[in-house]
Amino acid sequence: MTSSLYDFIVGFGIALTPENLLYALIGCLVGTLVGVLPGIGSAGGMVILLPLTYKLDPTGAIIMLAAIFYGSYYGGTISTVLMSVPGEVASVVTMLDGTEMARKGRAGAALSIAAIGSFIGGTAAVLALVFIAPLLTDVALKFGPPEFFALLFIGLATLALLAGDSMLRALAMAVFGLLLGTIGTDPTMGTPRFDLGFTNLLGGLDFVPVVMGLFGLSEILLAADGPPPTLREAKLSSLYPTKQDMKDSAGPIARGTVLGFFLGLVPGTTQALASFISYGVEKAVSRRPWTFGTGAIEGVAGPETANNSHANAALIPLFTLGIPGSPSVAILLGAFIMNGLAPGPLLFSEKPEIVWPIIASMIIGNLMLLILNVPLIGLWVRILKVPLGILNPLIILFICLGTYLVNNAVFDVWVMLLFGLIGVVLRKLEFPLAPIALTLIIGPLMEGALRQALSISRGNVDILFRSPLACILLICGVIVLTVPLWSRRARARGQLGKDATD
Repeated sequence: MTSSLYDFIVGFGIALTPENLLYALIGCLVGTLVGVLPGIGSAGGMVILLPLTYKLDPTGAIIMLAAIFYGSYYGGTISTVLMSVPGEVASVVTMLDGTEMARKGRAGAALSIAAIGSFIGGTAAVLALVFIAPLLTDVALKFGPPEFFALLFIGLATLALLAGDSMLRALAMAVFGLLLGTIGTDPTMGTPRFDLGFTNLLGGLDFVPVVMGLFGLSEILLAADGPPPTLREAKLSSLYPTKQDMKDSAGPIARGTVLGFFLGLVPGTTQALASFISYGVEKAVSRRPWTFGTGAIEGVAGPETANNSHANAALIPLFTLGIPGSPSVAILLGAFIMNGLAPGPLLFSEKPEIVWPIIASMIIGNLMLLILNVPLIGLWVRILKVPLGILNPLIILFICLGTYLVNNAVFDVWVMLLFGLIGVVLRKLEFPLAPIALTLIIGPLMEGALRQALSISRGNVDILFRSPLACILLICGVIVLTVPLWSRRARARGQLGKDATD
């Protein structure tokens, strides 16, 4: 038995003590709650409870904060599927098919498969942390600015798979998202850029108000302007996935687990990026790509698995190198430091009695979330039976509250209202909104990576092609870009052959 496996088993015993189980349960419940409430997110929930952890023992405090972190991604799916309001940024792409499934009376199946995929992805990432973390962190350290830019290029290439019927409209929305991403402060010169004189925009346009407005508020405003959406009644037997659903979701869950895990190892990548790339991969490999966006369960299973696998894998650079890859992980780093712990290579040898119970608790927490979420599917689906005259004002209240709490700024609420109106106009003109979200996430990250790479090479662009890893990633991005063209040609040839036969 290897040393790490032995330490993990001992840590599992400590994590199973009643006190630590209670901390994990509290974290899971709070995480689910902040995920359901739009805009608050895992970072917000962790910050709220951070002062309460001062008097707890280090192990219990970090177990609870970590449970909030990965638990929020379970909760974010609930509001995304049932109310068309992404509870988490990573849930934006889930809305494309999850909401359509809800309208067809299959909200229960969508929520169930999301919970199952999240459990598998999260648990697999934790087990990988136990067995192969040191090896994989060595690979992650090879990601410099050129490799990171190439990786983000793959994410941007998935735009071609989100285009829908019109590539031109999708490109227009992608450019719009890139322009929104340039607002703020120039990352190299430090000078204000397109801030329109608002000091609130010096830090950039926050993603949450934009998404809440484009996807959440615009959906409600459109529903108020027209006839109410038709929702089919869900029978008790249809609240859970069928055998065919499980069969269709097996591949996406497996691919989402692997994809989210490897992206989680790279500091700076986000759960949203993992979700978008997973969605693009599933659409590319699907035999029925035209069903995506109309309620394909693969479009829920893959992204939801990827973002939870990413959330757990993102803790590997924290534990082994002391590198936080996101604001939420940075808060966890702060909790470690507050308790006199220094994440890094020496953490496992100096404080095994703390770090291994925390890792073991992540498996317990994922199991708790599965048990908490799946049996309550019927309760969550009942939300759809609430009259829209009551439900919509409550959703608007949650959207405004969640948007405000991100930065405690009324300015963000005004931004959300503005983009709500923009979303209504774009929806009526049949422009896709997903490309805006994708490029708003990736744009600033790509700009930063490109500028760093060019600074290292003194402006020489060939630095992007010197690294074999960067070249492989760029080739993968080009392949992703060409997939829709090949699939459309194949579909056109199939149609011609069918017409000739007829």
